[in-house]
Amino acid sequence: MTNFIKIAGVFASLALLAACTTTGPDITTDPNAGTNVGQQPTGYAPGSQADLEENAGHRVFFAYDQYTLTPQAQATLARQAAWLQEYPEARILLAGNCDERGTREYNLALGARRSEAARAYLVSLGVDRARITTVSYGKERPIDPRSTEEAWSMNRNATTTIKSVGA
Repeated sequence: MTNFIKIAGVFASLALLAACTTTGPDITTDPNAGTNVGQQPTGYAPGSQADLEENAGHRVFFAYDQYTLTPQAQATLARQAAWLQEYPEARILLAGNCDERGTREYNLALGARRSEAARAYLVSLGVDRARITTVSYGKERPIDPRSTEEAWSMNRNATTTIKSVGA
């Protein structure tokens, strides 16, 4: 009986390993990949949301109760501006988000200031204001629903999403 259990365990392990194999596109694990605008990882369509996320980044983060852009946020937005220059037909939505603390009304206003700060920075880098729509979701669309400092810091952001790529 013990041998039967061991053999059954081996077959179960093999079945699990077979289920974990991938047949998808070969995506590079190079930590330097995706840092240059225009560098296309395998499987990403040029000008797509995945392309933006991989090559420029699509989210900038804010300190608690702030809408001031950090140097890291400015660097991400500079990469987004370069990406948008490469795809001049792309139109984007900048969504301002907040953590769960504060009233709904307060967070909607803070989210609006965050998305507007990101838009103003992109415009200062040469992106046409008409290509950028802003919205605030306040605390309504958290990335991480937990009530922890780590989750709150993730939820304080402005997220860039491609609305359209055609004219």
